[in-house]
Amino acid sequence: MTNNQFGQTPQQGNMYQPQSAMMNHGGHEVLDMKEILSESVAMLNQAVLLRPHVQDPELLDILDRQYNFSLDEYNITVESFRTGRDPSHPTGSYQMKLSHDFIYGLEPSQPKKPMTNASELNDEMISGYLLGGHKQLAAGKAMTAVEVTNPVVRRVLADSIPNCIEMAYELSLYQNKHKYYQVPQLDGKDMQALLDAFAPAPNSRLQ
Repeated sequence: MTNNQFGQTPQQGNMYQPQSAMMNHGGHEVLDMKEILSESVAMLNQAVLLRPHVQDPELLDILDRQYNFSLDEYNITVESFRTGRDPSHPTGSYQMKLSHDFIYGLEPSQPKKPMTNASELNDEMISGYLLGGHKQLAAGKAMTAVEVTNPVVRRVLADSIPNCIEMAYELSLYQNKHKYYQVPQLDGKDMQALLDAFAPAPNSRLQ
């Protein structure tokens, strides 16, 4: 009887026989990837559920573009995870449409409070839910990628993190543009003091 490529003798009878693709992962990695893929499914499902309630065409365009991109990214992640090999195409690079200009300062607004009725759902809340999903995935993928043993899955995860960041940033820009997310600043002296709180280190190397 010949050994398989991992130097193990195949078992007889009804014993479970691991396949080579499955063996190219660590146990910790498989559990972490289960969480990441579950979160991805939840985010995609949430977008489908929220879409009929979007009022602003601009937000609808963002939701659709991000959903389509995220769905493709989910599929190639599943593909690489299941096979342990390169997916059918590389991870793409998400391109936002909004300018990168934030509006700084606070304007009076109504205090936030929990909904008491589903009819209160609005674009501010929807954009916030979508933003939260991307932030959670960015953090989860970063934590998982540093411990993934399969080099292909690690690369697919690592390449997808900037896309999570970019999509979250696009939604935060949308929220800021509509004054859903306002960005306060400190006074001039405090801002300058913090900007000057660190200095470059000399370019000396450890011996």
